[in-house]
Amino acid sequence: MAAPPTRAPQAVLFACAQNSVRSPMAASLLQQMFPHALYVRSAGVKKGELDSFAVAVLAELGQDISQHRPMTFEELDDWEGLNFDLIITLSPEAHHKALELTRTLAAEVEYWPTPDPSGIEGSREQRMQAYREVCDGLLLRIRKRFSKVSAASG
Repeated sequence: MAAPPTRAPQAVLFACAQNSVRSPMAASLLQQMFPHALYVRSAGVKKGELDSFAVAVLAELGQDISQHRPMTFEELDDWEGLNFDLIITLSPEAHHKALELTRTLAAEVEYWPTPDPSGIEGSREQRMQAYREVCDGLLLRIRKRFSKVSAASG
């Protein structure tokens, strides 16, 4: 039996632990694919510092996240509100936080467990490879999840 069709979201929030690696990468990837069809933001449970390896890996794809300023769910709420119809969580902490928010927010929550590459030890190239793998995994999931958006947005 086929799964029911998923409604195409209009506003997507990517969330992870510190909004410094995974969620800004995912937000940039999705925004690049659909610059006018979707409203895309990212947030974290805690506020981290933007990771230079995340910046470097996206730069390899022609995307610039160097101006991204990590923010928490609360800061995003204060800044512009949490008016998202889809929250994609990339870490357990973010998933728990998003589920708490659904008590007062009518948003669908999807959990995409994504490893945090920032703990990888080794040479610069080994570390870059770990970030590339996370980026590639996010890109595959985004393409699969949002494949129908392009058709719906014309």
